[in-house]
Amino acid sequence: MNHNEITEQEIGRRAQEVFSALEKSTTPEEMQMVQKAFAYARNAHKDQHRKTGEPYIIHPIAVALIVAKELQLGATPVCAAFLHDVVEDTPTTIEEIKELFGEDVAFLVSVVTKQSKEQYSMSKQLDNFKQMLDSMHYDIRAILVKLADRLHNMRTLDSMRPDKQMKIAGETDYFYAPLANRLGLYTIKIELENLSFRYRCPRIYSNILDLIEKDKKLDEKRMESFNKKIDDVLTSNGIKFRRETLYKQPYNIWRKMNTLNQDYEHLEGRHFTRLVFSPDENIPQKDLCLRIYSLLTNTFRERPNSIVNYIDLPKQNGYQAFHTQVLGDYGTWEEIHIQSEKMATKTRLGYLFDSGQREIDINMWLENFRSVLRDVTASLDRHDDKTFFFESVKASFYNDDIQVYTTEGKAMLLPKGSTAIDVAFNMHTNIGMHAKYAKINGHLASVKTRLKRGDCVEIGTSPDICPKDDWINNVKSYKALHNIQVYLDNLPKPEYCRCSHCHPIPGEEVIGFREKNGIVTIHRRDCSVAIGDASQWGDSIVAVDFKGSPDVLYPATLTAKAVDRQHLLSDIIETISNRLHLSINSLNTATMDEIVTCTINFYVHDNTELLTIVNDILSIPDVDEVKFGNT
Repeated sequence: MNHNEITEQEIGRRAQEVFSALEKSTTPEEMQMVQKAFAYARNAHKDQHRKTGEPYIIHPIAVALIVAKELQLGATPVCAAFLHDVVEDTPTTIEEIKELFGEDVAFLVSVVTKQSKEQYSMSKQLDNFKQMLDSMHYDIRAILVKLADRLHNMRTLDSMRPDKQMKIAGETDYFYAPLANRLGLYTIKIELENLSFRYRCPRIYSNILDLIEKDKKLDEKRMESFNKKIDDVLTSNGIKFRRETLYKQPYNIWRKMNTLNQDYEHLEGRHFTRLVFSPDENIPQKDLCLRIYSLLTNTFRERPNSIVNYIDLPKQNGYQAFHTQVLGDYGTWEEIHIQSEKMATKTRLGYLFDSGQREIDINMWLENFRSVLRDVTASLDRHDDKTFFFESVKASFYNDDIQVYTTEGKAMLLPKGSTAIDVAFNMHTNIGMHAKYAKINGHLASVKTRLKRGDCVEIGTSPDICPKDDWINNVKSYKALHNIQVYLDNLPKPEYCRCSHCHPIPGEEVIGFREKNGIVTIHRRDCSVAIGDASQWGDSIVAVDFKGSPDVLYPATLTAKAVDRQHLLSDIIETISNRLHLSINSLNTATMDEIVTCTINFYVHDNTELLTIVNDILSIPDVDEVKFGNT
């Protein structure tokens, strides 16, 4: 339907979808209040339109539908969803909302309303984030209304200018998607991540999406055979279930490619099969899950050490399932996730599902959140470190947790991905500031070693050791991040025009941020630093035209893997040095079992030249793959 052709009847029809979603869970009095909230919002926004050209009221209706249908919340949050923009965008006041709809609705609307100030204590974006997080001291529903608002905004981001798209996408990827994950709202988390990725890096997103579609076509025959065997064995044994093959989304694929330093073709686990079984009153759901696992592994060969049991040990956000891998007919390992219907619903609704009621019962999680939030706030008051607020909250809550131990047996809960440096700072600030080495499970290791659940850690110190520049990128916990940042802030800093994290080169998709000193720092669009800055300092984003120059070279690293043969090395050197006349800074090779791994450091003028080298090396006989960076 054309946005300009949305009629009053269509507006009424969409609103009726919201009312229908609430019918079974609300009283007549509550429904009357919801309908009153819609009517009020409709009148308040009657002369307003969105960037798409559609009547503005379509947006509050869509947000209310997400709150009612996708989040399955009650009448009060739905009222707040209808009214969430009236105070910010119309003459309506919070006092009027309170008088007409009560304090509960007014509180939720006030939290999701951006506060206009002459001067912000941090930045406009950060102050709004802090306002929302502070509301969790009282009521988590405000955050959920805001998540619904952000989800609909991301679904309709096409109409925005590219700079606005980058700002909103950066906020989403850095704040809202991780928060949805922490609340266990997997469906919303995945959609937010991918919508953000689509607008931040449209070219990369589109390329990966094409590869996924090719995968689906190539896998069709193999998956049909695999799924038929599953259906036959489970059905013949009286198991009631539903099955679906799910392909990982572009953002998840891109993140794994970067984390594992692998190209798409060599990446495992690009899809998985989910089996959701119906409950049986006579069999506990774990027992039925293990029965399905037993039937499958009697039919297929199981991959050794592939079991991940999230039933007995759920993720911090409540996710439960039983994962394993089996060998299909075509010689490929197939990943299977086994869940009950209850577990699957919890995967979608997260903590909203726990109480089985409209209200939310996550008191333990909230108390933990509030405790750390108090600590962060106290630290900010002591050190006046306002810009560090969001990094602190992110470090504390937007990662899954692992539990490690000191040699004295003290348990320590740290964000997943933490290193021995995190342990040192969480033991004592002075230990962290002078951590020299670690012993992990009795073995000597670098303090930057990443920890696994259950590791026992001992820290060795020296008064000559102080935090180094790369420590900040090798810690996850708030205490470590904060103390290292304070120390590094007091050191002389070089001025950069290119981001020192992503090292962009001309021809790549880039974005710029204007610093306080007027210098523009250039980042690749997929740079995690740029994503973070976009969520906090979005108003400083500037468009840049990063062109190469024949007089300027940029460092690059490639790693090639090939079958060993005579003259292989000379062919690679010929491609880079003689054919393109580029200087090779260093070249290292290692051969094992007739497979050569060659790492080349050299300089290029731009991304086009770099891609030319990649393609030329790939065309050399016996070369199998070429990756960016070191292996």
